[in-house]
Amino acid sequence: MAYKPQAEPAKSPYRPDVKITQLGEKIGDPVQASKFPRHELRFRNDRWDQTIGLSDLSEDEWIDHFGRFQPLADNLNPPLALRYHGHQFRNYNPEIGDGRGFLFAQMRDHEDRLMDLATKGSGTTPWSRSGDGKLTLKGGVREILATEMLEALGVDTSKTFSLVETGEELYRGDEPSPTRSAVMTRLSHSHIRFGTFQRIAAEQNEDLMHKLVDYCLTHFYGGAKTDDPAIELFQNVADRAAQLAASYMTAGFVHGVLNTDNINITGESFDYGPWRFTPYWEPGFTAAYFDQEGLYCFARQPEALHWNLAQLASALRLICDSDPLVETLEGFPKAYGTAFTEHFCWRLGVKSEGFERDKPLVMAAEQALTQKAVTIDRFFFDWGRDSLPKDESYEANEFATFRKEMDKRKRARSSDHQYWQLDAPCSMHIEEVEAIWDAIDQKDDWQPLTRKVEAIRDMGKALRGL
Repeated sequence: MAYKPQAEPAKSPYRPDVKITQLGEKIGDPVQASKFPRHELRFRNDRWDQTIGLSDLSEDEWIDHFGRFQPLADNLNPPLALRYHGHQFRNYNPEIGDGRGFLFAQMRDHEDRLMDLATKGSGTTPWSRSGDGKLTLKGGVREILATEMLEALGVDTSKTFSLVETGEELYRGDEPSPTRSAVMTRLSHSHIRFGTFQRIAAEQNEDLMHKLVDYCLTHFYGGAKTDDPAIELFQNVADRAAQLAASYMTAGFVHGVLNTDNINITGESFDYGPWRFTPYWEPGFTAAYFDQEGLYCFARQPEALHWNLAQLASALRLICDSDPLVETLEGFPKAYGTAFTEHFCWRLGVKSEGFERDKPLVMAAEQALTQKAVTIDRFFFDWGRDSLPKDESYEANEFATFRKEMDKRKRARSSDHQYWQLDAPCSMHIEEVEAIWDAIDQKDDWQPLTRKVEAIRDMGKALRGL
């Protein structure tokens, strides 16, 4: 089956549905948000607020809920800072959890999925350690840009739902300080992480592990269909992880911190820190300055997700046999390869013809792109149109095999959308991110951010043939 991106958002009524409490008191700790000196709404996701019935909130009501965190009707009260462990750059850490955020609400969306609203920068929790639990405004702006771009490029990602500037001065070692503060709310299909399972396994709590497996299968995968729920859950998660890795690569995206506490059980990308988009198909490109060994570099992201799956499998061994888990792990490279070729064809705008027939096309493209004659964005933009690109770069011998493979392909979408008539593709390189932030930081000018989000969403419609 060819890859298809997530359906466009649609209006739905507000339907609160708190399920996290089914897991008992050990899943999280009751907390309260900090009180902030100022509340200025800087971003409201007017595409996704309608999907959970909150599009009719006034600005004052929005700030009450997503700046002061007054509970939504019939929802969590108080919110919960979730508990988990995790491998951070492959070093196990049992001292982590939601250190600057909490699960604020749960509800159903337009597709009847169980959705979470959770915070980032809302203050200290029992898991904050020495941190202040706050978020810089720049960090919030960067998360808007990451989630909007990834969504447009077909990555299953959390949605930046709200960003409220809070009027504090924060000091950070990796940013010019003092810097402005904010509190962000994200919309996600679950905040259960691989690290959640790791913590329960470390505590040898079989009862809670069974409950968590049942919770995840029931609310994220349509319920158990076999007599081996833990194995079934792992198979589902492995498939989603393969899709996630493939979409990162096709997008040219480097998450930067693919620790087990940053991987969602639904395969939805979230929690963006030092992320970057690589301009060129550069296997060793890294996003985080502290990733000096390139553990999470561009080309190693599938390996990172595979390794993380092995840690999830190890945790699930608490309640199930190892052999089926190992079998699923061994099948990951094939699942990833298939997902990668499907995603690649989707972004190119050609019909996928199955892994064996797609593989020569994708391999030829990769080989040509590593020569760095054109950027990733330029390549997909040029070849995503009906007409053959005129750029002389594609006449070089490096692209000869790719051109022959493309001659055999049928188009899968129309290029009538106005995006395809532009002179240059929409991109999200670090220079663009910094320029958008500089306008905000130096002039309090939010128009470059607004224009960029509009351009990204326009590209997303073009890629979906809308």
